[in-house]
Amino acid sequence: MRATVIRVNPGAESFIPEGCFILELSNSSDDPDVSIARARVAPGATTRWHRLTGTAERYVILAGAGRVEAGDRPPQEVKPGDVVLIPPACRQRITNIGGEDLVFLAVCTPRFRPACYEDLETECRRGDAS
Repeated sequence: MRATVIRVNPGAESFIPEGCFILELSNSSDDPDVSIARARVAPGATTRWHRLTGTAERYVILAGAGRVEAGDRPPQEVKPGDVVLIPPACRQRITNIGGEDLVFLAVCTPRFRPACYEDLETECRRGDAS
């Protein structure tokens, strides 16, 4: 890694199939140890069950109210200032239970790569179809 400032383009936010909006803040091979993305979940929306293989994730809640489900823990409500720790390969999803956008940072170590993402709802449907 070298010293640098990364300029973020707010217009680069995109809706992803997981069910939320993502704005990549930092995710580069120049800094392979960590990635940071801003996630935004609309009121009433729930992200899909998923897990990250070989990658730990932290949610840093910035705005709104949510209910997070991770692993076998019971659902827990989260609010601004809360940090959710999610170990590698741990199933997870989050629901916006408030009336405004739920916004949080998703901090991954090592950095997020699409190959580490596993959609567990698709896997469940495939299993049901056989």
